[in-house]
Amino acid sequence: MSATHKPSIAGIGLRAPHVAAFQALRPYVPFIEIHTENHLCGGPMRAALHDLRADYPISLHCVGLSIGSAHGIDREHLERVRTLADEIDPYLVSDHLSAANLAGLYTNDLIPVPLVEETLHLAAAHVDMVQETLGRQMLVENPSVYVGFSQEYSRNELDEGTFLSELARRTGCGILCDVNNIFVTASNRGTSPHDSLKRFERSAVREIHLAGHASEEDENGTVLIDTHDRRACDEVLTLYAAAVAQFGDVPALFEWDSALPELSVLLDEAARVQTYIEREPAHAYA
Repeated sequence: MSATHKPSIAGIGLRAPHVAAFQALRPYVPFIEIHTENHLCGGPMRAALHDLRADYPISLHCVGLSIGSAHGIDREHLERVRTLADEIDPYLVSDHLSAANLAGLYTNDLIPVPLVEETLHLAAAHVDMVQETLGRQMLVENPSVYVGFSQEYSRNELDEGTFLSELARRTGCGILCDVNNIFVTASNRGTSPHDSLKRFERSAVREIHLAGHASEEDENGTVLIDTHDRRACDEVLTLYAAAVAQFGDVPALFEWDSALPELSVLLDEAARVQTYIEREPAHAYA
């Protein structure tokens, strides 16, 4: 693998319990990501962002824009995101290909949407609105999926890589390729994560996410859950290595959102993704 295809240490998602330690330590990471909705109300967390912005590029990762919702974009919420983006001048801005706003009620989960032409048209209009309001490109992430849609939708569905690549072509947005979500979705649907990865348009991918997931057993077998509460398994790291070979040196970020360890453990995990790339032969990901 050439030097141009060796990314630096991954960035980290910075969550509230780690902010004070991170501010004091000022560790080396190429960038930090925050969940946008946790910083919209001002106060100490907003002040911490201004302090860290002097030393680190900051990525705004949204969970509430709801670009896949038929209910539409909450313009008041979008304006609050714009205000924060104008203050911080983020390195990246992203959200998910999902619905979070259902008839005016915000869910605690990212609800997957059917990947059909109707959804593509709707999502493109919403992405255009977000990018026009923010005055900057947004990235759209593939979510984890646990169940499929009815036959009425599934017979006309595109795969997520093709869907997101076409969304990028129509709107000029980028793709946030979450390799853990690809692995979780493919395992739950009984498909190949490496085949799914190959359908993402290389030129559209601007960031990669990694995370850990849990495995649950029920009467129907094993279900993988995107929990973000542990280290990444070797299978996800192997898929990440394949993504590096396919997309080149795009920014990567490790997410750890619940059952948070000490900051040192999170930093170690961010460094481990690079170690994994360097120790494995390039041909293993072809």
